[in-house]
Amino acid sequence: MNRTIIITGANNGIGLALSLALLEMGDCVAALDLSLENLALTNSGLLARQCDVTDPQKIRPVVDEMTRIWGGVDILINNACLALFKPFVERSLEDIRREFEVNYFGYLNMIEAVLPIMLKQKHGFIHNVSSGVGYTGMPGMTGYTSTKGAIESLTHTLSLELADEGIIVNIIHPPLTRTKSASGFGVPPEMMADPIKVGRGLAKKIGSKKPYITSDFSTALVLQRKVARMPETIHE
Repeated sequence: MNRTIIITGANNGIGLALSLALLEMGDCVAALDLSLENLALTNSGLLARQCDVTDPQKIRPVVDEMTRIWGGVDILINNACLALFKPFVERSLEDIRREFEVNYFGYLNMIEAVLPIMLKQKHGFIHNVSSGVGYTGMPGMTGYTSTKGAIESLTHTLSLELADEGIIVNIIHPPLTRTKSASGFGVPPEMMADPIKVGRGLAKKIGSKKPYITSDFSTALVLQRKVARMPETIHE
């Protein structure tokens, strides 16, 4: 049976590439984003909907529609993000709050919407996209790095709470990729990964029970060094 999957931040970058790869694999994908110009596709397995993850009232109708059409939600991929590049002394706390609204509370809003369905089904996967800068920090990215650190802790906690309910909660760690959110890193584009390649690599791992999911072996090795306390868990 085809899996039913929700992906946020699906109109660009890794989210778009991942959506297209999963559709090619035969999955049913609800692709959510603020705009949908890159998702104007004719595919019976695609449900592209405009949705603001910071607004729970906008999320619920989409989840209800998906459940009505496909019967449930097997997998949630929290991928939507906001990254603002500015030194801490030049930014306002409102900037950081905006990043948390999307990158942290947006994830929580989506989880809150799908969790009752997954609990009733007694199965489900919640994949939260994180970043290595959540461990290392990055100058000029106070808000973004803080949100990713918070996502790491949230994911580990939920994975413990929901394990006995048949629900897997884990983290996706993509490599530094040529996306809009990475454009301010100051890294030459040729040194960043191709989002299409990353999306296809991750698509093969969606539904993994490992605590960490990566798209390639080199990213797995880097991540393994950062979480040396449990090296056997890295999904290569």
